[in-house]
Amino acid sequence: MNDNTVNSLREALKHSPDNTPLRLMLAENLLALSRYDEAEKEYATVIHQEDNPKAKLGLANVFFQKGSYSASIVVLEEEIGKGRNDTAIFILYAKSLLRENSIAKAIEAYQKALTIDPNCFDDELDSQLRLRGTSADAEDEELDDRFLEKPKVNFSDVGGMDAVKKEIELKIIKPLAHPELYKAYGKKVGGGILLYGPPGCGKTFMAKATAGQVDAKFISVGLSDILDMWIGNSEKNLTEIFNLARGNTPCVLFIDEIDALGASRSDMKQSTGRHLINQFLQELDGIDHDNEGVLIIGATNTPWNLDPAFRRPGRFDRIIFVPPPDAVSREAILKLKLKDKPTDGIDHASIAKKAVHFSGADIDALIDISIERKLEEAFEDGIPKPLLTKDLTTALKIHKPTTQEWFSTAKNFAMFANDSGLYDDILKYLKMKK
Repeated sequence: MNDNTVNSLREALKHSPDNTPLRLMLAENLLALSRYDEAEKEYATVIHQEDNPKAKLGLANVFFQKGSYSASIVVLEEEIGKGRNDTAIFILYAKSLLRENSIAKAIEAYQKALTIDPNCFDDELDSQLRLRGTSADAEDEELDDRFLEKPKVNFSDVGGMDAVKKEIELKIIKPLAHPELYKAYGKKVGGGILLYGPPGCGKTFMAKATAGQVDAKFISVGLSDILDMWIGNSEKNLTEIFNLARGNTPCVLFIDEIDALGASRSDMKQSTGRHLINQFLQELDGIDHDNEGVLIIGATNTPWNLDPAFRRPGRFDRIIFVPPPDAVSREAILKLKLKDKPTDGIDHASIAKKAVHFSGADIDALIDISIERKLEEAFEDGIPKPLLTKDLTTALKIHKPTTQEWFSTAKNFAMFANDSGLYDDILKYLKMKK
């Protein structure tokens, strides 16, 4: 096929303008030559004359090649709606959906094509969609690989934070370690725990250590793992993650940034956000499924933004404040983070004592500043020198604890929106209450 073929077909159409097979042949040649606008015009002419499936598929292909995937989807969905079970239609439909990131629908379309013709094959769809779940088993395996783990850490790996450990021991560890006692009193093992406090203070690590302490499986998900741009997919993702936890009990399901998922419904303008929250509440309640043996731990920096419905009995009714690490914890964190770095005679205890209100992330920043200054010295003479206590002491004067900004906001809520004593721990930490 070349320009001569196209010219010959055009000449023939002058003598037979209503010859549909001839015009389709011209459109197909133009499409093959990437002359998309011309091909679109010829396909449109045929469609104007008659309802021709071949012309519709060709037009959808033109739109696809031009990058107008939504237009291609519209044409193909019209054909599918007419009951046309053509493998080529479903293959192109799946590809268009894939380009629009509608993964679930693309999988469904590709499965339909395989149902019509089990021998059909497309490299792109096979590599992109089969691995993402052409069956329930595949989806389960993918979820297992992505989220499910068996932690190798426990409370012995968490430096300090004894008060938080004790509270988790009473509210989480003992129920999971002695389920028979709870069953004797008719109480279920599991439920929800909310960890809150300033960012960078080890809420995620504490949740993982909790799972390790009771030899439970651990699932950690964040906002990006659940939210999806397509309506209904976020709720589906949430349900699949809860089902994964239910199928692997005892299990600790850790949900980070839970305030973003469970924000107050009264503040939401879009109904899709409210639907997700309602789905979340149903999963917590175990209305359709049994949550026995599943401990849900949520982490948030802003508990005051959480919908009050999440704190009702049976949901996140147990709330634990995770403060910045104390001096013992800061020393342990400092030793851990300096372990593989060149040092000489670091007085860990002295630095930890001075780093009041520092979070684990702040200690990272402290070390980074010290290293940067050492690198500047090394650039001058080419000799790397070890970190000294005075380097960290100098960095302490540069970096201020980021937790202070959080406490300035939290203090207002603790003082003026604390009717139930929910934030008493904040006031105790700030020594504003005994």
